[in-house]
Amino acid sequence: MSQISLEEKELTPASIREKLPKGPGVYLFRDESDRILYIGKAKDLRKRVLSYFKPSGKHPYKTALMLKRAKGLDTFLTATENEAFILEDTLVKKHMPRYNIVLRDDKRYPCLRLGIKEPYPKLTVVRRIKKDGALYFGPFSSANAVRSTLKLINRIFQLRKCKTRGLPKRSRPCLNYQLDRCLGPCAQDIDQSGYREMVKQVRMLLEGRNKELLKQLKKNLEKASEQLLFEKAARIRDQIRAIEKVIEHQAIVSPKLEDQDVLGIAQEDGLFQMVVLFVRRGYLSGSRDYLLRNRGGSASEVMEAFLKQYYHRDSFVPKRIFISEDIEDLAPIGTWLTDLSGRKISIHYPRRGEKRRLTRMAVKNAENLLAASEGRGEKDLPAMAKTVLQLQKVPDYIEGLDISNIHGDMAVGAIVSFVNGLPSKSGYKNYRIRNIDGIDDYGMMSELVSRRLSKGEVPDLFLVDGGKGHLRAVQKVCENFSSIQRAVPEVVAIAKAEASGGSDKIYIPGRKNPIAVGQDHRVLHFLMRIRDEAHRRAVTYHRKRRGKRMQKSLLDHIPGIGPKRKRNLLRHFGNIDKILRAGPEELSQAPGISPVLAKNIRKGLDEGQKDMG
Repeated sequence: MSQISLEEKELTPASIREKLPKGPGVYLFRDESDRILYIGKAKDLRKRVLSYFKPSGKHPYKTALMLKRAKGLDTFLTATENEAFILEDTLVKKHMPRYNIVLRDDKRYPCLRLGIKEPYPKLTVVRRIKKDGALYFGPFSSANAVRSTLKLINRIFQLRKCKTRGLPKRSRPCLNYQLDRCLGPCAQDIDQSGYREMVKQVRMLLEGRNKELLKQLKKNLEKASEQLLFEKAARIRDQIRAIEKVIEHQAIVSPKLEDQDVLGIAQEDGLFQMVVLFVRRGYLSGSRDYLLRNRGGSASEVMEAFLKQYYHRDSFVPKRIFISEDIEDLAPIGTWLTDLSGRKISIHYPRRGEKRRLTRMAVKNAENLLAASEGRGEKDLPAMAKTVLQLQKVPDYIEGLDISNIHGDMAVGAIVSFVNGLPSKSGYKNYRIRNIDGIDDYGMMSELVSRRLSKGEVPDLFLVDGGKGHLRAVQKVCENFSSIQRAVPEVVAIAKAEASGGSDKIYIPGRKNPIAVGQDHRVLHFLMRIRDEAHRRAVTYHRKRRGKRMQKSLLDHIPGIGPKRKRNLLRHFGNIDKILRAGPEELSQAPGISPVLAKNIRKGLDEGQKDMG
């Protein structure tokens, strides 16, 4: 690692050149507070970094702004260009630099897993692909899409549906067997070869080999009819009808019947709308869209950043990716993804023909989304909030904070996350207040903020549910963290309107009175929405904790139940909810619980729950 100060008086491109290493690596620009402004990757560090020091006026607007604030430069040499990609990706996700394009949506999409190495495989929904010998199908565009596919397969085929990983042994099969939706291998001796044949058919359906599957099923139908196996023939007939219905609703977009992702991008006024079309086995199976903000940047820059961050180590990466914008590192990114996924991945920028038609389809979808006034209205709210709240930067990433307790008892804190004006559930967090006793809202809020700032990426803005006192408490914590050279958010507080009327009040640092905002102002309603969501989250979590404690205390008041038997009951049933629902016979199955005691427990629980209302 090497460090260069950009504040030296005699600094010239020639002197910088002498200090720069030659080879692949990563470079970081820092500001006067040593905060990272931008992280980049280079095949040749010396050549890439020197390009920033060409005469002014030749840089894009965003790059010029970054260089104006940059006071230091760090460089890291790596052995290969692929290692530089990995290091850049890791550092961007860790530091979330202001001038990097950051894809905040990091959720994994659902896939279907078929454990073909198991004696009796089953189909399950997962969000993480592992190298465990199983087959994975997807990703699906949404949870609803994967559930509807699973529901269809469960209706057509009689795969086992046990929730346990291994095959359980039961004296009698479950309800799915009674509904003729499972062969019941958990309780009956089922021929593995016949079950495997059914698994093969499920695999063909998920791989898109529908015509081949129909051909095979029709042969099986003829055979069953000839052997006068009418029930079997009726089931096969229903399978054929269901599959034919699926084929009717599928639109083929690629004649090669292969897995592809098609990425299209549209831009307007610093907003970039990205659309990913999922093509699986030649059929368009779904899409995802992302809105990114990059004022002064280009579409190719956004496309390159998106490729690096969207496809990560445990994601499904199709063999072919088509993009609507050409990028500089097309081949190196393809090589990097090949190494990550363990199979050949190619990225193409098509200029004509069928592939170009696919990228234009993705771009058209992106343009339509960007033009939708309703969607853009919410996503433009952070820019409006910057002006109204007198912030230093656009708060693309906001976290709402709230505390819930009853006279200081069982205090909890909650954090909700809003990205580009919309809720981001992956950023929702619950906290138990540990270090504050009694009624001390400011102390509780300070603990919540301290614990939040000590972990990972921080938002652009903290929105505190409270007044000037809450605002000062959070400000003080942020100042302490800022003193140790950590990036901290800006802070705003919103207090509810008094019972006598009026509107909610917004407090900002450095101002005694609340800022003047009309009752119908969109920014006020936006902040109220975040505040109310944080309040709902905190109250719900506090109620849940309080309910669990009250439920557990029910066992403490039942004669004959001491610490040991209470522990045995919890270990046997797993949690208090199952104990509350258990009958006397089920309770007597727990160690140390006699039938007579089980009846007393059931009676005590019923009386206790009645007292609780």
